[in-house]
Amino acid sequence: MKAIIILNPYANRWGALKRKPEVEKVFQHAGIEYDLAVSERAGHPIELAAEALKQGYNPIIAAGGDSTYNEVVNGIIQGSQSGAIDVNFGILPLGTANDLANNLGIPMELPQAVNIISEGYTRQLDVCQVNDRFFVNNSAIGLETTVTVIQENMTKVSGVIRYLLATLVAIYKNPNWTMKLVWDDGVYEGPVKLVSIGNNARTGGIFYTVPHADPFDGKLSFVYGTIEARIEILRTLPKILKKDKGNYIEHPKVHEIHTSHLRIHAEPSTPAHTDGEIFARAINDLEYSIHPQMLPILLPKI
Repeated sequence: MKAIIILNPYANRWGALKRKPEVEKVFQHAGIEYDLAVSERAGHPIELAAEALKQGYNPIIAAGGDSTYNEVVNGIIQGSQSGAIDVNFGILPLGTANDLANNLGIPMELPQAVNIISEGYTRQLDVCQVNDRFFVNNSAIGLETTVTVIQENMTKVSGVIRYLLATLVAIYKNPNWTMKLVWDDGVYEGPVKLVSIGNNARTGGIFYTVPHADPFDGKLSFVYGTIEARIEILRTLPKILKKDKGNYIEHPKVHEIHTSHLRIHAEPSTPAHTDGEIFARAINDLEYSIHPQMLPILLPKI
């Protein structure tokens, strides 16, 4: 079978396009037969992945960042008419944060990442869904997505620094929401500053927003909470950088839940993202669910 590489040239602020010759050289050196398609606009990787599935490519490889992985996965799922996915999904980390790759132990160096693809070892990855969109790493509403919207408009800085500066601006603005959250065995209604839903622990390059999320446990993991005062948010913020002991979920007003379903109503409306990409600038109602062991993904051998 022949692989297809779907490369997002804009990933890492056009850095992925500059690495296209390197990608091809590494694949040729590994002896992997492949075709390469370069996406031309937002949403195009979805179309390319669905078409690649029809053409019988296997594996389908997303080359870019987390939003690229997201769109390729959505294309694979849309193209899988029977519901069962029988094509392997691989990733080449060419983005800014590369959270999914980091969470799954995929190396940043291209030769090592391609070696994982050539070895062909797969695991069945859980896939999350919000409304009609699928995601594989993280989704959020509230303060986290306010950060995402702010950083999208920053052009003079990049990488982790951009996320940190955007976070400080969002805290200064200090938005607030009233939300109703309903999950398998619980309900909460009241003030909420953020809701972060994780298939994995890390997002934004350095933030462990859902520290105990596990992409292979069949559970939808989420964190919700509210801290009103800016100074208290700033005191708590460094704890989000800790993966294990000392994480912000130890704050009495922050809660981590593991469920199979989550329904949210927010007032006023909030931005919402999946895998770092804003899919709604203002939304009130969201429905989250989990699809256990849905996607065969190429990973390092355990």
